[in-house]
Amino acid sequence: MRPTGSLHIGHYVGALENWVSLQDDYQNFHLIADYHTLTTSLDTTNVYKDSVDMVIDWIACGIDPVKSPIFRQSKVKQHTELHLIFSMLITKNRLEKNPTLKEQIRDLNLQGVSYGHLGYPVLQSADILLYKGNAVPVGEDQVPHVEITRHIAEHFNQAFELNGKKIFPIPEPKITKFARLPGLDGKAKMSKSLGNGILLSDPEDEIKSKMKKAFTDPAKLRKGDPGNPNICLVYLYHQKFNPEEEPEIRNGCTTGTLGCFDCKMKCAGKIAEHFAPAREKRAELEANIGRVVEIMEDGENRARAAAEQTMSEVREAMRFG
Repeated sequence: MRPTGSLHIGHYVGALENWVSLQDDYQNFHLIADYHTLTTSLDTTNVYKDSVDMVIDWIACGIDPVKSPIFRQSKVKQHTELHLIFSMLITKNRLEKNPTLKEQIRDLNLQGVSYGHLGYPVLQSADILLYKGNAVPVGEDQVPHVEITRHIAEHFNQAFELNGKKIFPIPEPKITKFARLPGLDGKAKMSKSLGNGILLSDPEDEIKSKMKKAFTDPAKLRKGDPGNPNICLVYLYHQKFNPEEEPEIRNGCTTGTLGCFDCKMKCAGKIAEHFAPAREKRAELEANIGRVVEIMEDGENRARAAAEQTMSEVREAMRFG
């Protein structure tokens, strides 16, 4: 995940919740993708602080750094070495067809794309395959990147073997049911830059204030009017954070007995309740930043050891050893 500071509930639903649930079944590596921030901005002023803030949210939501190393990409130099090798295994045309790249160019109104931005899925491939990842927990918008990783792994395995064995697995994407949570304004993507998100660290009063602006059925103007929950953002949030009352919410909306304001406040309360333990844990970690830094440094040592093992095999297979 790129270090963007404190996370919003879209990050949690689209990725973080899935990561936490996978810890008991997989050996996880959790990478702070600080090199990837350079694709859209060369301002690195806040990268370190944003990395620490993001790690606090990770741990507060249940990532166990003892089970799952947490580390900064830039502190494991093998990422750049493998990226260079992988960049020889894919064409410019293939990268230009990446739908996520096209979306970024549109959203950021870019007039030109740098070599690094065009090739950032190749760096992501190195991020995954350096640890021989066979399952990649991602949101639906990242699936094309996993396809690029699969292509690169297959190409490398065809070109190079080590003692008759293939070095890289062919990874599969693992997607959550709620792969993407729309923003409060109803737009497809929740984003801090768009100001349409709820932070994991937001207290209940702030969540209620933000929820007042949430998109609902435009035809439902007042309590008593029947609404269509299928086009209501708040109902979608209820499905995720208030599943027990979801049938009651749907009935109240369609019959008009439940007004939008009451529906929003009920939803806000459930979101606040869901993340209350994370907010408490976050406060503890914010009071001991030194411990968070130690966690990152320990994860970097562990990641570096695994990465060097892979690169030793890669170099030997390529006769560069």
